[in-house]
Amino acid sequence: MRGRIVQARGTATGDGRRSAGRRRGLLGVALWASSCLSAGAAELDLSATGAGAALADAVVSLHAAQASTAAPAARAIMDQRGSQFVPHVLPVQAGTSVVFPNSDQIRHQVYSFSASKRFELPLYAGTSASPIRFDQPGIVVLGCNIHDWMMGYVVVLDTPYFGKTGDNGKARLEAPAGKYRLRVWHPRLGGAPREQDVVLVAGKPLAVAVALDVSPEPPVRAGNDRLRALQEKFRKIKPTP
Repeated sequence: MRGRIVQARGTATGDGRRSAGRRRGLLGVALWASSCLSAGAAELDLSATGAGAALADAVVSLHAAQASTAAPAARAIMDQRGSQFVPHVLPVQAGTSVVFPNSDQIRHQVYSFSASKRFELPLYAGTSASPIRFDQPGIVVLGCNIHDWMMGYVVVLDTPYFGKTGDNGKARLEAPAGKYRLRVWHPRLGGAPREQDVVLVAGKPLAVAVALDVSPEPPVRAGNDRLRALQEKFRKIKPTP
């Protein structure tokens, strides 16, 4: 619902009182319109499983036939802690800039060769790396040239209605009532996201259960502290001329 607010002007004292009354009335109309918009919101509760267990890090998104004009978040953060990307999966709306701070005591070199976003951050520590703007929808796979076991994902979406499942495999989305294409993606899904049509109705939360055919959890390949210290020491050694 869209409303147009017209400002009334008065010149005499009586007109001033009437203008104040009109402003109060218009404020009431604006508040009523706002409550109508809130009342039109609908909810989707999704439960994701994989191999019979709750599945974390599944990206859930709702896509309408008509593209949304909602502005993306100004900035998102993907940290590096314990030689891992944190979070492992970061969903963002197209147009969002992502900061990659390094909270480790060793340096990292972040890169991506993905078609939707190719970039490389030179070897660094702390928060010196410049933000990277992700403007094209797609799955961006991240790596570190120094620690080859590090892998992360930035999932760039063309919708503002998205979320990610927690450790319990659940996610809740809120969007205006209407018809949507529901997409569910996971790093171990291997291929296109799972999709289905859904209809959201205000005041009637929709519960959806999705079982994904995911590959087994890969073995942990992170090096130990001693190995990481040796790697850092070798990188600091200058070659003999």
